[in-house]
Formats: sequence, C-alpha cells, structure tokens
Amino acid sequence: MRIAIFGTGGAGGYFGTKLSLAGEDVVFIARGEHLRAIREQGLRLETDRGEHLVRSQATDDPAQAGSVDAVLVGVKTWQLPDAAEAMRPMIAPQTFVVPLQNGVEAPAQLATVLGADHVLGGLCGTISRVIGPGHIRSIGETNFIKFGELDNQPSERTDRLREAFERAGVKVEVPSDIEAAMWEKFIFVAPYGGVGAVTRAPAGVLRSLPETRQMILRGMEEIFAVARARQIALADGLLSKTMALLDALDPSATTSLQRDIIAGKRSELEAWNGAVVRLGREAGVATPVHEFIYHSLLPTELRARGEWQIQAM
Repeated sequence: MRIAIFGTGGAGGYFGTKLSLAGEDVVFIARGEHLRAIREQGLRLETDRGEHLVRSQATDDPAQAGSVDAVLVGVKTWQLPDAAEAMRPMIAPQTFVVPLQNGVEAPAQLATVLGADHVLGGLCGTISRVIGPGHIRSIGETNFIKFGELDNQPSERTDRLREAFERAGVKVEVPSDIEAAMWEKFIFVAPYGGVGAVTRAPAGVLRSLPETRQMILRGMEEIFAVARARQIALADGLLSKTMALLDALDPSATTSLQRDIIAGKRSELEAWNGAVVRLGREAGVATPVHEFIYHSLLPTELRARGEWQIQAM
C-alpha cells in the first residue's frame, strides 16, 4: 500500500517507520528541521529493543506526495481542520483517512472537509515522541492501532490496512464498534493526561498516590457516564480494565498533553478535558473533575495560544 503519514510526530513516526520497515510505500509529511533531517539522514526510531533507520519519501507539500491509498493523520487535534484541507491533493476516489488523535471528535471534523466516505474511525496507543530532528524515541511495549468503518461494516480497505500492520509486526485490531473503542481510549487518556498535566507527575506517581489515583478514577467515571448518556455501548467492567492499563504503564510515562502544558506549548486540552466538559453539558451529565482540570489548565493554554491578553481584558 501507498500510505501517507500526515504529521510525523511520535505516533505517526512510530507507525510509519514500522510500515516502511515492512516494505510498504510510505511518504512522511513533516516540516522544518525535522523534515530536513529525515530527508538527509532518514527517520530514526529508537526503542527499548534497539534502533531502526528508514529512508522514505518526505515532504512538506502534500501535492508532491501525490495520491495515496491511505492517510494516517498524526497531527494535533487543533490542527485537524487545516490538515484536512492541506491533504486534499493526496485524496483520490479510493483514498481513506485514519485519525490517530486522542479524543472522539476527529472523524467528524475530517468528514466535514473530506466527506464521510473517505474517513474511518481510528485510535492508537504508543509512548513515543520526537526527541530531536529525525529522531523518534519509543518506550515500553504499549504500541497498538485500531480502526474501522464508521458504520462498523467490514470492508476490503480495512482488511488491506490491517494486513499491512500485521506484516509490520504491529498489534492491530478492527473493532466491532469503532466509536465505542474510541471512547474506551478516551476514558483512559483524558483523566490520566489531565491529572498528569495538573500535577506534573508521571504515571508511576499518579497511580501510587491514593489521592491522584482516586481523582483519575472519578474522571473515568465521568466520561463513562457521558458516553452512556450519548448511547455509546460501553461494557460494564470497562473502568477496572482501564485502571489496569494505567497500572501496566511504564512508571515514567507521561502524555503529550502533559508534556505540551509543561513546555508552554499549545496543547490538546480542548479535545481532551474540554471536550468532556462540553459533551457532558450537552448530555446533562456533571463532570466536576474534568471541569477542575480544564479550568486549572486554561490560563496556561490561552497563554500558549497567544490569547492571554484577550482573556485578561
């Protein structure tokens, strides 16, 4: 398959490298020094088991990439509308797009620009990030990808992409209900990421302290209630399973939300804890933990967006 990685950050870089190593025709969409390093030296993936280097096409111009079979979207959630417009030159009649963002709203945002027929639901798990130009570092063994048609029907294109990831040695699944799968991931990442961003503590600390552990659990319960109110089919035992995932993380693990907040960068706060608050209000479900997280982090987020003075007036 010819696969474009639109946004060669931690997730896009990890999965794109694995696909390229398996022989897929991968083109990386990147920019700046990161792009320059990929072009000149290749993309380097460092894992606990060793290092890999791939040399694939890389560009900052989707028109140069040409049409592709699939696009894996690895940009931040707040970049999605612009990314959808920018990837139009790569979209042929048969092209489909798989969002990898944390959250539950990405498919609808992409479909608004590209059309629902071109969009799948998707999610992934990986503790990977860019640590230097052309250099991705991945820790632990939490690497998986899930995707599926938004109507949950089997399709030839999901089978082809699943087979490509299987050849790449990546844990891959086409869930029977992709929307439920996205909410399951959301229940994990939004409370953990939000509490981590407020406390500036890694997973090992958050799960060990009774106070922060309980805060994460309450945050999960809130999202579960919002999902149920929106008729999302979530299993009764999901919260225990999700807490077990937190307990299995590398103790040093942090989320991209936490790292961006600490670095003073624009973050995905609106699509994580902000979305819980917004969707909860729409469904008539109280979300006090996520309101606390969202309101606590909002000043830092507004400053990163350059909106501090507007808000302060």
